[in-house]
Amino acid sequence: MKSALKVGIVGLGRLGQRHAVNLAWHVPGATLNAACSPVAAERDWAAANLPELALYSDYTRMLEDASIDAVWLVTPTSLHADQIIAALRAGKHVFCEKPLSLDLAQCDRVIEVSAQYRHLQVMIGFVRRFDPSYRDAFDKIQEGAIGRSFMVRSQTCDKNDPDGFFVRFAPTSGGLFLDCSVHDIDLARWLLGNPRVTRVFASGTIAIHEGLRDCGDIDNGVAICEFEGGRIAVFQASRTMAHGHDTQTEVIGTAGALSVGRNPRANRVEIFDATGVRNECTPTFFERFEHAFLKEAEAFVASLNGGPPTGLTLDDAREATRIGIAMRESLTRGEAVNF
Repeated sequence: MKSALKVGIVGLGRLGQRHAVNLAWHVPGATLNAACSPVAAERDWAAANLPELALYSDYTRMLEDASIDAVWLVTPTSLHADQIIAALRAGKHVFCEKPLSLDLAQCDRVIEVSAQYRHLQVMIGFVRRFDPSYRDAFDKIQEGAIGRSFMVRSQTCDKNDPDGFFVRFAPTSGGLFLDCSVHDIDLARWLLGNPRVTRVFASGTIAIHEGLRDCGDIDNGVAICEFEGGRIAVFQASRTMAHGHDTQTEVIGTAGALSVGRNPRANRVEIFDATGVRNECTPTFFERFEHAFLKEAEAFVASLNGGPPTGLTLDDAREATRIGIAMRESLTRGEAVNF
C-alpha cells in the first residue's frame, strides 16, 4: 500500500482499548479511522480517548465505509468467523484476535473464503510470537543453540479473580484449554518446527471457582500433546494464581535447554526484607505482553505495506483450535484423543 493503512477497530473492551491506543498513536504506517461497538459506553470511551474518528454501533455499516482498508477484530470468539468473512467480502484486510474459532468447521469456512481473496491478508493474533524474548528463543533454536529441540513445557496461569469474571466468561470461552492454552499450543508447534500432532491427553480440576461446573469448565488443567518424530509438549493452565499472571515456557533440546519467563517479574526491582528477597509479579497478560501487542500490530501493518510476511497462517490458527478442542474432549471423556 502506498499510503497509511486506514483501520477500523471492532470491539472496545479491555483488550480492544489497548489495540485501539496502539493503532491510534504508536503503529507506523497506520491510522485509526473508525471504531465500532454495540456498547454505548465503549463508543463514549473512544470519543474521549482516541483521535477524531467515525464511530459505529453496527459492524455492517462500518464495513460499508470505503475509506477503511483493514478491520481489527477484538470481539467475542463466537463472532470471529462470520466477521472475518464479511470483512473479506467487503474488500478489507483482517486482523483478528485469537482464536480463529471454537469450531473446526468455522475455521474451514474462513480458510475457504480467504482463498477466494488472495489479495487480502488475514492474521490471527498469536501475540507471543512477537514478544522479544520468545522471538530470541526461536532464533536461538533455529541456530542450533540447544541441539535438536524435542520437548516444550509451557504454561498460561492467570491471577485469581475473586469477582468471578472467568466464571461469567466461561460459557462462551470454549473452555480453559481453548482460551488459555491455545497460546501455548501455537508456541509449542512454532518452537518445535510445526510437527503434526498424534495424540493428546488432558486432565483438570476446579480448585476455587465452583461456578465453572455448570458449563463443564475447570479453573486448573494440564495436558500432554504428542507430536510426530518423538516430540512432546506439556501444558499447564490456571485461573487461580495468587501471585499474578505467570506465563513461562521451557524448551529442551539434545544439547541444552532454554526458558522464557521463569520469573514473572513486573520489573527489575528486588525487595529485601524480613521475609527474604522477592520481586513483584506481572498482574495480567496486558503488562506481560504490552510490547508484544505493539510489535504484532507493527508486523501486520508492515506486511501490508510491502514488508515481510508475519509467518502466521490461517492453517496455524486452525491447528491450534484443533488441538485445543482435542484437549477439551480428552478432559470430558477421561481418555486420550488420537489423531
